Formats: sequence, C-alpha cells, structure tokens
Amino acid sequence: MHVEASSALYTDALMSYRGLAGEYAHQVVDHAVEYVNGRIHTNGLETFWSLLKRGISGTYVSVEPFHLHRYLDEQAFRFNKRKNLDDAGRFNRTVTQIVG
Repeated sequence: MHVEASSALYTDALMSYRGLAGEYAHQVVDHAVEYVNGRIHTNGLETFWSLLKRGISGTYVSVEPFHLHRYLDEQAFRFNKRKNLDDAGRFNRTVTQIVG
C-alpha cells in the first residue's frame, strides 16, 4: 500500500509517526490530552480495524498471510460503501465486480 505525498494523515502521538510532516500533511491527536481535535481523530481507523478483526475471526476464521491484502481490500470496500448502499446493494455490487 502506498500513500501519495502531500496526503492528509491523522495519527495518534506514537513516536514512530514523527517525521511524517515533511512529506505529508500530518496532524496529530494526543490521546493523553484529547481524543478529538476538530476534524482530527483516529476513530474511523479504529472502527475499521475493529470490523476487520471481527470479520476475520467470525466470518473467515482463518486467513493466509499471502491473501491478507485481498481481505483488506474487501473490508475497505465494505467500509467505504457502508453509507451509500443497503445490504442487498452492497452484495449485488460486490458480486457484479467479482463476476463481471
């Protein structure tokens, strides 16, 4: 996975993220101080990972590391379309993309 230079990155205050501001529009929310600073938060990402972990342990049960990127792609599609389509619409769109 690649992130385009100058992309907006919102992270927590983990030391590993220091230095990103040179290449990206990096904004930090320090959870020791606050969880949200205007539009800067990590809630969406935390929700995504929660749904991914629930899907892997509940739906797929076992995931081969070789195919992990495919599971991530599917979950990213579902997450990004969660407000645009009802369940039937998401299913039909996914099947159409796979078959078509």
